[in-house]
Amino acid sequence: MDTLKSLLKEMEQEAQTTEKMLSRIPDDKYQWKPHPKSMTIEQLSSHIAELPTWVPLALHTDELDFATSPYAPKKIANTAELLKFFEDSLADSYANLQKADVNTFDEIWTLRNGEQILTQRTKLEVIRMTYCQIVHHRAQLGVYLRLLDIPIPGSYGPSADDLGL
Repeated sequence: MDTLKSLLKEMEQEAQTTEKMLSRIPDDKYQWKPHPKSMTIEQLSSHIAELPTWVPLALHTDELDFATSPYAPKKIANTAELLKFFEDSLADSYANLQKADVNTFDEIWTLRNGEQILTQRTKLEVIRMTYCQIVHHRAQLGVYLRLLDIPIPGSYGPSADDLGL
């Protein structure tokens, strides 16, 4: 399987799991967080939903500079809005990835804050990092849901809740 087909397949598979996890969030828990240093469910889930937008960002730009493009998270009020935001982010990402020129995958992409370089990676590595970030934050969300006694869907097989344990 070539790189592009592999990336598209992985995006589809992870999207299904991510959508299941996001769909479990009760509308009345968006301001909840497990610890003062933690993000709220709104902050965490909206970040998960927006992460697919990093794929076209990596494909069509050479950098993101937080000094000139400050981060402004999307405000999400409920799960219906969240799922729509994720669906739109994912559709745009998938469409851009389908048309990607694999010859650009080895070009360097930079994340910076002014003069401070936060990371420099190939565009392919940024896409893979984006997928990893989705999985990482989705796992965090799973902990939040578990602490709220909300059943967790399986990710790569059935969860204890799926098995009725």
